[in-house]
Parts: sequence; structure tokens; C-alpha cells
Amino acid sequence: MKLSALIGCLPGSVQAIGNVEGVEIASLCNDSRKVKPGALFFCTPGVRLDAHKFAPQAVEKGAAALVVERRLDIDVPQVLVEDVRAAISYMAAEFYGHPADALLMLGITGTKGKTTTSFLIKSIMEEAGMKTGLIGTVCSMIGDETIPTQLTTPDPIETQQLLRRMADAGCGCVVMEVSAHALDMERLAGVKFRVGAFSNFSQDHLDYFDSMDTYFAAKMKFFAPESCEEIVYNVDDERVKAGVEALGRRALRTGIRECADVYANDIEIGERGCSFLMTWHKQFRISISLRLAGIFNVYNALMAAGVCICAGVGPEAIRRGLEAVRAVPGRIELLETDTPYRVILDYAHSPDSLENILKAVRETAKGRMIALFGCGGNRDAAKRPLMGEIAGRLSDFCILTSDNPRNEDPMDILNAIEAGIKPTGCEYIVIENRREAIRRALSLAKPGDVVVLAGKGHETYQEIRGVKHPFDEKIVVAELLEEIGNRE
Repeated sequence: MKLSALIGCLPGSVQAIGNVEGVEIASLCNDSRKVKPGALFFCTPGVRLDAHKFAPQAVEKGAAALVVERRLDIDVPQVLVEDVRAAISYMAAEFYGHPADALLMLGITGTKGKTTTSFLIKSIMEEAGMKTGLIGTVCSMIGDETIPTQLTTPDPIETQQLLRRMADAGCGCVVMEVSAHALDMERLAGVKFRVGAFSNFSQDHLDYFDSMDTYFAAKMKFFAPESCEEIVYNVDDERVKAGVEALGRRALRTGIRECADVYANDIEIGERGCSFLMTWHKQFRISISLRLAGIFNVYNALMAAGVCICAGVGPEAIRRGLEAVRAVPGRIELLETDTPYRVILDYAHSPDSLENILKAVRETAKGRMIALFGCGGNRDAAKRPLMGEIAGRLSDFCILTSDNPRNEDPMDILNAIEAGIKPTGCEYIVIENRREAIRRALSLAKPGDVVVLAGKGHETYQEIRGVKHPFDEKIVVAELLEEIGNRE
């Protein structure tokens, strides 16, 4: 594609430096280590690294041109823009032929529930007869094909590549998790969603955002008219309700406690799922038998239904789609352990998500609840004592252990969690090695107990001192149960 065509798609102030006419662009790249001849290299400024300094290496590897925020003393065509991050999004969409324009784009943001809700939406849309792609935290999917991903919302180049593949594969719809980071970094600039949903809001990511207000403002960017046509939101979340209502835009409300357009009643929660009546005001009422446990999954189901209603889906496809989902990887996932106690895997890594999972398990626990968890390193440190207090208040026994300590001393993290759990009086132990901590939890569990392994969920690694080590808790639990069984 001609560089001039890519420049032409950019809004705002743009200046071409050097002779850009006739320059052919073979690929897009924002990582100097991956540059190939003919690439357009984006000099993205970052918190820790500024890619402008890697421009010479990119040119040495054959970059045909650069996109910059300041003119560089390099003899190669340059495109000077106000915001390189936004430019990547617009140029990537142009380079891949604006695939989103051919797809029914459904997006969901919120602190919790994005992954489960996106899986539910995908299931409903497929029951409605539409091949559906998914882009999210656990993975991306093109129909039944699974593609590993690293970020909740990938960078713009990867996102547009995926959307192109999905469109070419015959997908008519894409459901996408939209993170606050992605919105703040303009990863979706120029992409318009048919429906945008807001599930809930609570503390998380304060290592990146300087305040809860900044974090909330980033999420609200998704609901600007240029980003989504219709809005679905959880009316039971006061912060979400106030934020969406302040927009003055028409929106579909979902919830349980408040006056909602799509709501649930006659809710019954069990160990392996829940049932309820779902009503769309004056339109339909259907009985749902959801195979996902916890009241928060009722909220997720309502949100998914609301999004699909806006997309034109009828009640039978909604019912079939919700009831078809047996489990979502790492989300209140009951492991098949063949033990007299239950082992549940969950990605809960924030105060609110940990409280939700522990309350959900407590509702159906016949014996003790043993909670095993930690907190990630190089992330929001303020949530560590909060999570300690929550676990101590709601659990019968806690095991504090490492999550992804990254470049922090694991014991510093655990000491901060301890500060929150001590005042609760809950019995607990500290075992830094996560494998050994899980071994202890399984050894302590008695018939009727529930062991909750929180924090890792679907992840298959543990990051220690900047190195990712294989650590799939499903495999770890199976191995440990075999070891324990062989010793008995």
C-alpha cells in the first residue's frame, strides 16, 4: 500500500517529511526487533521506553518510513503526527481494509466480567446463526479456532490483523473485550462498535491510572458517539449508572435490584449453576438454567442478553446461547478432581473480584472455605491489604502465596497482604512457593470443603524476576493430587 494513502486516512495535523510519494509500505510494525524490509515503523512514546530512540535500528533493518511525534535526524521519509498511538490505529485499519466495517462489532468494558460476558455473547450470536469472532483476555477465537493472545485488547496492528482474518473467514460478528488501557492508549481509535456495554466499576489498575476518577474516565471514552452506536449498562452499579446517564444518550439497562429494562428474578443459586427468569420489559420472559455459578454470573448473563437484544437477537437464541456455555476458562471454574472436596479456579486478582468469588462459593459451601491467593508484583500495591482483609473476613482458612511477583520481592507483597488479614482474626499461613501452597491446601481439605485458587485463572505461567515459568494450575492440581494419592 502507498504511504500517501495511509497518510490520507489520518485526522488532525499531519506533516510529511521527505519524499513520501511512491513509497510502498509492505507491513506495519511498532517493535524495532521485528521490522522487515518495507515496513512502516511507528515511534511510539511510552512510560519506560520511547521508540523514537530505536528508529535508527528500524531503518537499518529496512523500514521504508517512520511515523513520529518529533522530527528525527534520519534520512528516511517521516510522517509527523500529534499522537503516534492514534495514528497506528487509523493507519492499521486503512492498511487492512477497514475489516470492522464489514462486521457487527460488539464490545464490553468494565472492571470484572468482561471475559465471561464475551463468551456468553459469542454463544448467543452463534445460536442466532452468525459465525462469531472473539478478542479477549483468555484468547481470541475465529469460530471454533483458538488463537493465543497476550493482552485483553491487543495492539492496533494485531487487532486489525485479527479483524481481517475474521472477516475473511466468514465471521459476521465480533465480540471484543475493551480494556481501559486500550482506550487510554487509543488502540481502538477509528473503530466503531454497534453496541458498547459497561458491566461494573471497582478498584483495579491504579499502578497505571493515577486515580479511580482517571480510570473511570478512560472507560467512559468507549461510550462516545463516535465509538459506539448503542449502550448497554448495569444499572445496579451506581458509578456506572451515573456515568452513563450523564451522557444523555439512550441506553438499555440491565440489573436485578434497580428498575431495569432487562432484569432477573426468582433467582436460585447452586454449586454448579443458577436458574432465574429473565424479562425484557414488555417484550419477553424466559426461564434460564445457567451452568455458571454465582450471582455475578446472573449479571453477566443479563449483560450478554442486553447486548444481543440490541443486535437484534430473539429470546430463543438468547436462552439457548446462555445455557450452552458450560464453563469459561479460569472463571469460577470447578476442576474435575474426583475428591470429596471441591477445587475452584478463578482469575480474581482485585479486591472486588476476590470478594465476589468468595461470597459466591460461601453460598453453597457445605464445609470450610480455604482461600489461596496472592497479589501481582509491579502493580497496584494499595489493593494488597484490602484483599487480605476480604479473604480473612470471608474465608475459614487462608494460604497467602505468590501470584506473579514479577520484579518485586515476593515477601514484600505477602507482608502487605498480611497487614490486611491479621485484624480479621482468620487463621492463615504464608507459603511463598505457589506449588507448595497448593499442595498444602489440597492436603488440608476435608470432605465438604471448598478450595479456592484465586489469581491465576486461565494463565499458564508464573512471572518471577521478569522470567515467565510454565505454571498451569489445572496441571499442577492434577499432578499434586496424584502425588498425594500415591503417598496415602
